[in-house]
Amino acid sequence: MKRIVSLVMAMIMLVALAACSGGAGTSMTMGTGGTLGTYYGYGGVLGQYIKNNAGINVTVVSTDGSKANIQGIDAGNYQLGTVQSDVMSYAWEGTRSFESEGKVESFRTVAGLYAESVQLVTMDPAIKSVADLKGKSVSIGAPGSGVYFNAMDVLTAAGLTEADIKAQYQSFADSADALKDGKIDAAFIVAGAPTPAITELCTTNSAYLVPIDGAVADALMASCPFYTVYTVPAGTYEGQTEDVKTVTVKATLIVNADATEEDVYNLTAAIFDNAEAITAENAKGAELSIENATSGMTVPFHAGAAKYFAEKGVDVAVG
Repeated sequence: MKRIVSLVMAMIMLVALAACSGGAGTSMTMGTGGTLGTYYGYGGVLGQYIKNNAGINVTVVSTDGSKANIQGIDAGNYQLGTVQSDVMSYAWEGTRSFESEGKVESFRTVAGLYAESVQLVTMDPAIKSVADLKGKSVSIGAPGSGVYFNAMDVLTAAGLTEADIKAQYQSFADSADALKDGKIDAAFIVAGAPTPAITELCTTNSAYLVPIDGAVADALMASCPFYTVYTVPAGTYEGQTEDVKTVTVKATLIVNADATEEDVYNLTAAIFDNAEAITAENAKGAELSIENATSGMTVPFHAGAAKYFAEKGVDVAVG
């Protein structure tokens, strides 16, 4: 009898250990962004679907955004994070905003989530293209910020330098106020459209988006492969009667490189197999697709995510 009891207890322990190795026994913390931002709200929705469908307990926390989330994963504080695709590329290569820290290779890509479009907004009817910014007062984001590097990339692709404009270094809200007050001529704003700051401008003033397309977009994507083309649909903003072509980086979900293949496969499936239900809770879910998830990514994918996408007919680079 004692031997039977011992065998039963051993079997129970084995089952418990197996459960703890993945799925219901896994807990992950997801770094997002500010509590009023899209990263935090959308991260909360994704976390619930991962918990309910993959059995992984996800704790969503508010952070300072992309760079903080990458650093948090590297430090072991987070296992998941939402980041801009260009910022994660800087981390992987040890350039720009990660030049002082050097390369960070402790994370892998899960999937691109939605577009964070580069929106050039103005109220000056003389500005019809990026080239028209020459000699103008233009807000290009805080020095060293993601917006700053996005703006510089676009200006460079158009054959302009920072010295060719009267550069102002302002937040989204400050840019909107400065445009309304006539203190600047144009502003770069990088965010999912519609963006509240631009919505307000277009509702109360004659603001509009300037296209970033043609040779400028081609040159930009040739030099910076994390950009992709994007169309801001007509009607996104008040008075916008036509589609506006621009470029975009992507809000991207990343994961600790040490996460198990099983867990990452399951959490990827939990998101993309429930895209319609996620969309009902957050409009950004409408951009969940295999194509969006896998294109424009310059950091290798986690093997678990790659397995899921392979089953959908798309092969991605694994690191």
